[in-house]
Amino acid sequence: MAATFTGVGVGIGLSCSTSKILQSKTSPSRSSRYYVKMTVSVEEEKKKSFTLQKSEEIFNAAKELMPGGVNSPVRAFKSVGGQPIVMDSVKGSHMWDVDGNEYIDYVGSWGPAIIGHADDEVLAALAETMKKGTSFGAPCPLENILAEMVIKAVPSIEMVRFVNSGTEACMGVLRLARAFTGKEKIIKFEGCYHGHADPFLVKAGSGVATLGLPDSPGVPQGATYETLTAPYNDIEAIENLFETNKGGIAALILEPVVGNSGFIPPKSDFLHALSRITKENNALLIFDEVMTGFRLSYGGAQEYFGITPDLTTLGKIIGGGLPVGAYGGRREIMEMVAPAGPMYQAGTLSGNPLAMTAGIHTLKRLQKPGSYEYLDKITNQLVQGILDAGKKAGHAMCGGYIAGMFGFFFTEGPVHNFSDAKKSDAAKFARFYRGMLEEGVYFAPSQFEAGFTSLAHTAEDIEQTISAADRVFQRI
Repeated sequence: MAATFTGVGVGIGLSCSTSKILQSKTSPSRSSRYYVKMTVSVEEEKKKSFTLQKSEEIFNAAKELMPGGVNSPVRAFKSVGGQPIVMDSVKGSHMWDVDGNEYIDYVGSWGPAIIGHADDEVLAALAETMKKGTSFGAPCPLENILAEMVIKAVPSIEMVRFVNSGTEACMGVLRLARAFTGKEKIIKFEGCYHGHADPFLVKAGSGVATLGLPDSPGVPQGATYETLTAPYNDIEAIENLFETNKGGIAALILEPVVGNSGFIPPKSDFLHALSRITKENNALLIFDEVMTGFRLSYGGAQEYFGITPDLTTLGKIIGGGLPVGAYGGRREIMEMVAPAGPMYQAGTLSGNPLAMTAGIHTLKRLQKPGSYEYLDKITNQLVQGILDAGKKAGHAMCGGYIAGMFGFFFTEGPVHNFSDAKKSDAAKFARFYRGMLEEGVYFAPSQFEAGFTSLAHTAEDIEQTISAADRVFQRI
């Protein structure tokens, strides 16, 4: 089950806390004490020299070229204030901005960088693939290889269709669910984000919540008329929707672990109940595993929780950082997709050789023994350490993690849905966020986004992050 923490730094299912780890260390020698002193001096000097001048110049120019200066709204730092960061390069668990500031990164390109940024093996494979070309617009063998890996790993997938983004995957899977069932209504959960397609922009959390918009202007009423919503983790609300709309619901789609309202895991019986209710009503259960796929376990959230949905969407990790998406499920359903069946969906760059190559080599790395145990260990230490530091400074906090996905809120909690998440002190999070940037730590610039660790994060990264959080908590 998910490891979740409620209250101020109170952990459930933790083997040890960071404080215990630190206490177990021997006293430093004379030379090591000198080293620590020098390190502190370097950190103090780094803090004094922290500047975002070049980021500001580039972002100001960008605002004349692109709406809001960005190509995805959360990058504009609207919910945390201050100057957005313009990045220059990444490697492993670290990022460098155009001003030369270095950060320990817990965004990971919003999830794909699970083995670390710019992995040498992935880059070498991409270099070889590029010699043959970057896009064919025709079948290539690499599509078969990645498809076989996905089908073997994900319990619900017997056939898969590759696309170019998570949004595109969710658009395709929704059309497929309606085509297969002959029904039109869908259920989604408040605060769950399934991309920016019109039918999903209803109580969507994530970037929409960041902008303070309940929905998006430009979405016609007809596009969302058949979209029903319920609070996450609320079985009674789902039962009522099926009763009220008897025989008319095609599918229920959800993030099995919410990552777009912050990190919110399901209650112990929630996913099992959804599986039962959808079967009883001849509706399809769709897991949006764009975030959780290959992150909570190699088989995703469905393997982790032991629930097999009818259809699944994937993205991020299966492209190793390149644009990618996919949807898949039972063969009888997937054979509705053109050209095997009548439901049309297409994409010029779908299955392109670069994304397939990066995905193949990323998944190969994740297959190595101990990968998910390592992610679990370091994420445990990170989250517990941050919550312990918050408790010491007197802040109300709660949070949790599963494998390499985590989150925390500035509220006593517990947080079971988007309504609970909105009780978090967003202003305090913004102060914390800006403080952590100055300390060289990069979290997602929104209280309503999950964080991610990678196999490239080291014990030193975790200790430095916790120490930085301790200092920031004392200041805010």
